[in-house]
Amino acid sequence: MKTQLTKILFTLILILLKFTVTAQELNCNVQINSSQVQGSDKSVFDAMQKSIFEYMNSTIWTNNVYKNTERIECTIMINITEQVSTNEFKGTIQVQSRRPIFNTSYFSTTFNHIDKEFEFKFNEFDPLEYSETTFISNLTSVLSFYANIIVALDYDSFSLKGGTRYLQKAQAIVSNAQGTAQSGWKAFESQSNRYWMAENLLHNDYAELRECFYEYHRLGFDVMAKNVVVGRATVLKSLGKLEKVFDRKPANFQMQVFFNAKSNEIVDLFVDGLAKEKAEVTNLLNKIDPTNISKYDKITKGK
Repeated sequence: MKTQLTKILFTLILILLKFTVTAQELNCNVQINSSQVQGSDKSVFDAMQKSIFEYMNSTIWTNNVYKNTERIECTIMINITEQVSTNEFKGTIQVQSRRPIFNTSYFSTTFNHIDKEFEFKFNEFDPLEYSETTFISNLTSVLSFYANIIVALDYDSFSLKGGTRYLQKAQAIVSNAQGTAQSGWKAFESQSNRYWMAENLLHNDYAELRECFYEYHRLGFDVMAKNVVVGRATVLKSLGKLEKVFDRKPANFQMQVFFNAKSNEIVDLFVDGLAKEKAEVTNLLNKIDPTNISKYDKITKGK
C-alpha cells in the first residue's frame, strides 16, 4: 500500500513538473466587445474569444523555458465596430502587458497601445495557425506581431536590448504582410502603425529609448523595495535619455507608445519625490511629452 501511494505521488510530481516546464510565455486574458454590432449571432464572438485565447496562450513564441509563474501577464481587448459580412469584421485592438517588480506585489505596465487599423476574417471552425515565414491571415499576423512586441519589451526590461530578436520577428511579420490589402502594415499608410513600431524600436535613432526602458525597470523600479530614493533617482536619470530621442525625432510615435504605458506610473512615483526631483522631472516631461502636461502638473501640485 505504501509503495503504491509512493508511485502515485511520484506520478503526480512528474505531471506537475511537466506542466511547469511546458508552460507557454504568455498569460493572456482576451476580451471581445461586440456591443456595437446589432442583430448578429453572438455565438461567433464567444468562439472568437476562445480561439484567440488559445492562440495567444498555446503558441510557443520563444526558445526559452518559462515556469508557470514566469509567464508574461497581458491583455487583449478587441472592440468590434462593424461586421462587414458573415466572417469579416472591423474594429480596434488594445494590447496591454505588465511585468512584476522585484520583491513587491506591484506590476509595472510595459505596453498599452490601441491599434485602430484592425480588419480581419474569422471562421468559427477554422483553427488559427502561426507561421514565422508566411502571411496566413490578418488576424493571426496582428496577434503574432503584438505577441512578439510583448515578449520583446519584457526582455528589454530585464536586460539591455534583450528583446532584439523578438523585435526582428515582429519586423519579419510586417514584411510578410506587405502584400495584403488590410491596412496597418505599410510605411506610407501612416506614421503610427505596426510598420513604424517595429522599425522605430530597431532603429539607432531610438537606442536611448530602449536604454531608458531597461534602466527604468531593472535598475530603477526593481531596487525600490530596497531603496526608494535610489530607485527614483535612477528612474529620473533614465527618463533623461529620452530627451536625446525627442531632440532627434520630436513628437514621434514611439515616445507616445512609451508614455501611454508610463505616464500615470511616473506621476505616482514622483508625487512623493524630493522638490528638486519634482522640478527636474516636470520640466523634462513637459518638453518631451506635452500631450500629458496637465497630468504632470500633479507632480508639483499634488494629486
